[in-house]
Amino acid sequence: MANKTDNNSYTIFFAIVMVVIVGSLLAGFASGLKPRIKANEKFEKQQNILYAMGINNNEGTGDVAFIPTDNVAEVFNEYITKQLVIQGDQATENDLAYLIDVKKESTKAKSGDYQRRLPLFIGQKDGSELYIMPVRGKGLWDAIWGFVAVDKEMIVQGVYFDHKGETPGLGAEIKQRYFMDDFVGERLLDKGAFQGIKVAKGNNDPKNLIKDDYEVDALAGATITGDGVSVMLKKDLAMYVPYLKTLNN
Repeated sequence: MANKTDNNSYTIFFAIVMVVIVGSLLAGFASGLKPRIKANEKFEKQQNILYAMGINNNEGTGDVAFIPTDNVAEVFNEYITKQLVIQGDQATENDLAYLIDVKKESTKAKSGDYQRRLPLFIGQKDGSELYIMPVRGKGLWDAIWGFVAVDKEMIVQGVYFDHKGETPGLGAEIKQRYFMDDFVGERLLDKGAFQGIKVAKGNNDPKNLIKDDYEVDALAGATITGDGVSVMLKKDLAMYVPYLKTLNN
């Protein structure tokens, strides 16, 4: 007499039960981890914003070192004195501006009848006021993003870039210090006209000593990623120019 466990119906039933059990366990884990994931995303944004304004644990010319997550919220509140949301010609204070999803705002704005919200972070460092703006664009394979810190004259004081899937050793180098540090001191305006910053091949300034050419040296073998950074900076930073120009009026 055949064992009940040998028939197909039992195998199918067992598989269904296991899928339900495993699925329930995974859903439970995901639900339990969601608050921690959200907290980590918040801390990561705070770390990136602080890094762009030069608040980090870097030493020498080595790797990127962020403010640790266990005290980043405290440091963020110490250095970021104000958060604004710019929408059209209105700028309002909002202490949760850093939680705005710039990707979703960009998507909404494509409808044509929605004015996207632009988060702007104002910080104090060494007696100077800095303005930190998020940017987001497209690299070779997927999304690239970051933050740019400028002073009232729209001279770059620091940046932070990251990516989702650029090629290691090539486009992925946008998040390395040697590339990001090149942007410090670069100007965004030429006699009041916004220029942006181009990641340029053959810009005749490989050590990036010229700070009024609106260019930084390109990454070897990463032309498309570099072009993506150029477009991202020009497109997204331009949206903040009207507000930043009011600072000197």
